[in-house]
Amino acid sequence: MKKNNKMKIVTYNVNGLRSRISQFGSLHKLLNSFDADIICFQETKLRRQELTADMAVAEGYESFFSCTRTSDKGRTGYSGVATFCRVKSAFSSNEVALPIAAEEGCTGLVGNSQNGKGEVCEAAEGLEGEFAKDELLKVDSEGRCVITDHGHFVLFNLYGPRAECDDTERIQFKLTFFKILQKRWEALLRKGKRIIVVGDLNIAPTVMDRCEAGPDFEKNEFRRWFRSMLVESGGSFSDVFRTKHPDRTEAYTCWPQNTGAEIFNYGTRIDHILCAGSCLHQQHDLQGHDFMTCHVSECDILTQYRRWKPGNTLRWKGGRSIKLEGSDHAPVFTRLLEIPDISEHSTPSLSARYIPMIHGVQQTLVSVLTKRQLAVQIKSCEMSSSLSNENITIEICNEGVKKSLDNCSISGTSSVEFCSSSKQEYEGLISNTDECSRGFADDAACNTLITPGSECSKSMPSHETKKKARKSQWSQLSLKSFFQRSPNPSNRADDSNTDFLISQADVPQAGNHSNETPVVDVQCSSSQQCALNSSASTQDQYELNSCTFEKEKTNAALLEWQRIQQVMQNSMPLCKGHNEQCVARVVKKQGPNFGRRFYVCARAEGPASNPEANCGYFKWAGSKSLPKR
Repeated sequence: MKKNNKMKIVTYNVNGLRSRISQFGSLHKLLNSFDADIICFQETKLRRQELTADMAVAEGYESFFSCTRTSDKGRTGYSGVATFCRVKSAFSSNEVALPIAAEEGCTGLVGNSQNGKGEVCEAAEGLEGEFAKDELLKVDSEGRCVITDHGHFVLFNLYGPRAECDDTERIQFKLTFFKILQKRWEALLRKGKRIIVVGDLNIAPTVMDRCEAGPDFEKNEFRRWFRSMLVESGGSFSDVFRTKHPDRTEAYTCWPQNTGAEIFNYGTRIDHILCAGSCLHQQHDLQGHDFMTCHVSECDILTQYRRWKPGNTLRWKGGRSIKLEGSDHAPVFTRLLEIPDISEHSTPSLSARYIPMIHGVQQTLVSVLTKRQLAVQIKSCEMSSSLSNENITIEICNEGVKKSLDNCSISGTSSVEFCSSSKQEYEGLISNTDECSRGFADDAACNTLITPGSECSKSMPSHETKKKARKSQWSQLSLKSFFQRSPNPSNRADDSNTDFLISQADVPQAGNHSNETPVVDVQCSSSQQCALNSSASTQDQYELNSCTFEKEKTNAALLEWQRIQQVMQNSMPLCKGHNEQCVARVVKKQGPNFGRRFYVCARAEGPASNPEANCGYFKWAGSKSLPKR
């Protein structure tokens, strides 16, 4: 058994898993870019019914998802977390990265967390005495937690709720969320478990972790709760990054998306890795030994994943049109040392490989192919039955094999030969014959291409083969006739079931052997061909005119929009700090000013002491300027 395994754990708020997969080209490339054993994503923005193989399954990884279950306005597909574990084997593995158990949510009440008997787990039983069941279910309805047990430690992948200072409902939700987590952590620590907590907690613990913290910074109740959990305040957890870098400033993991704050590194540190519990050494009574001290080698922020990088054009210097790829967060990683292997185990049932939408796709593809093969067979039988009822004999030549049906003739005297030198042509022939026999086309050509070199083509005159090839090409150009009725129904053949016209000019003259059964080719009359060509030309001209008209409308709309933009640009006020044109914004937060337009300095947000940063100019549209600071 290995005793010196190294592990790398990464946490990353991806701000939409689809966007990050698109950015890197595939899920596999995104995961491999971290070169980590366990990768925890937050804010995946996926509902469970949206999970597909390209977003949940990657070779060499096992994944565990928690998705939004609520239907509340603005919350559907909003949050979501996912844990990816890099493993060599998903079954009978002794790797620590592959969890021995996994749980969706933190209350134990989510369906995937219940045991086989339908009873709630022990965690839920410990919480139901203090919280109502509806309250517990609501906490886990937003897909904010996945718990994986890796034998030596239990890993919590979290996406903490965000709550504005004036939103009492969300503040209460956030309080309940962290209170339930604290109960779970305390219960696990009492059992001697080790805990690692990773994720975007939406809490900056100290002034050092927030750019220009305001005067009410220390009064925040969540900040006080966070610090109460740390070892420095008598708690059980270590803030791994701050423990390794106690004096580092401007170490931020999140920056506002719409203010360009990354240019001046004007952000917050809200993505964390915490750990608690004893070390894995046998001498547990040794002083100064704990999981943090003995097994955590390093922790840092992966700043190379930031959207804005040195050299990018600045916003106020023409860089507004540049789209910055990436999340508004940066990943954080930690390395663990001396993590022993664990006993052999297999992937827990929560794994994405067992989700019906993903696992069931493979079964569905097989069934589709099976059904398609069966449908071809049934279709062939129906065609044979239909042709027998119509007293038509078809001689099918398929690689030298002829299949004959009795009682064949058209108008009692003619026969039609269909030849195919390949299985593909044979299947296409069946399809064409079936459509013709059902009367899908009123006056359409139904010709069969005779392949040179086939058995049938060898038995026919060369001029007959060329003639049929030319007619087959004409029939390909008249597909529209399948959807148009002939303007001259009197030219139809008497047999309404076949809807074909027989041209006597196409009956080959075989010398004086008039007793031989002639081979009749089925085609449209010349008058119908002209009518169809005329109709097609009219349709093409109409489509061309429509396309031209739509293009002119689009160009006119584009010119008008450019004119409006120019007018708006010319009416923009100048900011007082730099005497530069402002940018227009609209209030999107619900309230008395919702939808109201205002102007702000166009420069990126940054420290007030930096003259190159946003000067703080603010002005309501149609009002006098107001100071922002």
